[in-house]
Amino acid sequence: MVGRGVLRECLIDPEVTRVLAIGRSRTGTAHEKLREIVLSDVGDLAPIEGDLRGYDACFWCLGVSSVGMTEPEYRRVTFDLTLRAARTLAALNPGLTFVYVSGAGTDSTERGRSMWARVKGQTENALLHLPFHAAYMFRPGVIQPRHGIRSKTRAYRVVYAILAPFLFLVRLVSPNSMTSTDRVGRAMIVVAREGTASPIVSTGQINALATGPPARDALEASVPPEQAS
Repeated sequence: MVGRGVLRECLIDPEVTRVLAIGRSRTGTAHEKLREIVLSDVGDLAPIEGDLRGYDACFWCLGVSSVGMTEPEYRRVTFDLTLRAARTLAALNPGLTFVYVSGAGTDSTERGRSMWARVKGQTENALLHLPFHAAYMFRPGVIQPRHGIRSKTRAYRVVYAILAPFLFLVRLVSPNSMTSTDRVGRAMIVVAREGTASPIVSTGQINALATGPPARDALEASVPPEQAS
């Protein structure tokens, strides 16, 4: 869900000249700036190292829900897979900015009671020690899907459907507790382009970074909503 939102914002931003999407399946989006590579193991980038040079930023949006998973299972996807890919990217592109989608409540101490928060904290800390030009850990709270984008996780789709009538009130009462897929994407592009003071980026900071006028021009019309979703 987040990855599709970020992809959409990259494609409609005229200052983004090319996008390489790497995943276990195709996005279903067609655009002149977009190239896709499908890998069964997205943590193993060795077979495509020649395709990875020359990029300015990596937006790492891959993740899974920890519901029903043991800590070793969750760690394999969240920590091991991410760090395998990140180490390859750091070696190939030392000037790269790496932006990682974490989550509100992540435990930087790595010692808390919440399993997912500990593993996310371990992942963040490890990424911040890699030799990237810069690395930023995005910690969004509730993310509202927009522009026809839907979560692949059925439980999340049900929750969003139930909460949809109340999200407007949540934004009014507690605007920094939630963001949206398009705001996350715009904020990622801003920090890749300009940086930001703290490597940990909260929901409120995501919204603030995304409030600048997006440079969309005619590209908005070139990405039909059904493709962008």
